[in-house]
Amino acid sequence: MNLSATAQATLLLTCYFIKASNESAKPLTNVEWGRFALWLKEKNRTPAELLAADPKPLLTGWHDNRISTERILALLGRGHSLALAVEKWQRAGLWMVTRSDPEYPKRLKSRLKTSAPPVLFGCGHKSLLNAGGIAVVGSRNASDADLLFSKQLGAKAAAQSITIVSGGARGVDETAMLGAMQAGGRVIGVMADSLLRAATSAKWRNGLVDGNAVLISPFYPEAGFNAGNAMARNRYIYCLADTSLVVHSGKKGGTLNGAEENLKKQWVPLWVKPTQDKDAANEILVEKGGRWCEEDIQRLDLASLLTTSLMGDNNRETDQPDLFSQANEPADLFSIGIQEPAVEIHYVQESDGPKATANTHTDFYQLFVSELPRLAIDPLNKDDLIEKTGLHKSQVTDWLKRALDDGYVKKLNRPVRYQYIKNKA
Repeated sequence: MNLSATAQATLLLTCYFIKASNESAKPLTNVEWGRFALWLKEKNRTPAELLAADPKPLLTGWHDNRISTERILALLGRGHSLALAVEKWQRAGLWMVTRSDPEYPKRLKSRLKTSAPPVLFGCGHKSLLNAGGIAVVGSRNASDADLLFSKQLGAKAAAQSITIVSGGARGVDETAMLGAMQAGGRVIGVMADSLLRAATSAKWRNGLVDGNAVLISPFYPEAGFNAGNAMARNRYIYCLADTSLVVHSGKKGGTLNGAEENLKKQWVPLWVKPTQDKDAANEILVEKGGRWCEEDIQRLDLASLLTTSLMGDNNRETDQPDLFSQANEPADLFSIGIQEPAVEIHYVQESDGPKATANTHTDFYQLFVSELPRLAIDPLNKDDLIEKTGLHKSQVTDWLKRALDDGYVKKLNRPVRYQYIKNKA
């Protein structure tokens, strides 16, 4: 595993390499890392520079009550532990991506800003990290009916090439993921514990080998179960997806807390399966802003779950800057600019927009236009379009102007929004 200097420094500052109780210095939390990274940026320094033989002079001027210079130096001095841990994890098939890597999920950066995990550990196909899809969550002790619904939901998503995002836990999560995998579908599993063990588990082997599954964790790969981690990972499940569905929620616990946080932060729409269980919190979630979905899995229209937009999208929190987004630098705050890969797509003009059919020369503007029927069938503002595509603001502005000139979209005022023109020929 070839780790860049930036990745090495990030791992040293933010990750555990042994059990937490045995670490002499506590790694920086997501928020602490964001704060320290901002200071580095202001000083025109990069994490890689901290790998110098004597990094102490580089920390001159750093003052923080919670993050002492001594703590940073102690974390940077764990190079031997890093090497041993990485070698062990690599043998088990694990990899690591940091916020400076191009494979890092754009949705996490966009939605969580500097609270996005500095490092993700994983196994499986990295490209799936940006696949989006449906977050399926629910209780560990779900009923047989809910488990059957979850399995069929996974299979239905697979048939429609929609990725299932879930937590890999016993019950609804695992059943939905396995249902998708068994039908040849794609899954993203966000593990709260034991990623190292999951990487070699027979349960996930076929999906990992076939390239249809990716398992990730922001936590120490050898960590045992921890209630705090299980709660914290729920936000990553929602933020990696495009919409969500709660199959069954108890009136307390991780499923309820995660769904409530999603409703509060308005990351993705929250759909809720109807239930007759009086001990379920499904109805409570609908009262708080969730929406009932079709109870009959055969009639459930997954496309409608993906295309329905959030209520109150324009009121989403935007006050915290995203240090690690492409809006600042070409790949990330500390990365070197990386050119787009050469993707060859041929387009044929149809009544509802250009469609990709075969391989010819790259045209990313046409790829953008081909997505407009899905993204802008209902009017949306530029900020929403930037979030949905993960593109630079300047790039979206450029392409919107071209799309207006070419007659693919129309501009609405008060407020300014853009809508795809259905009958564009």
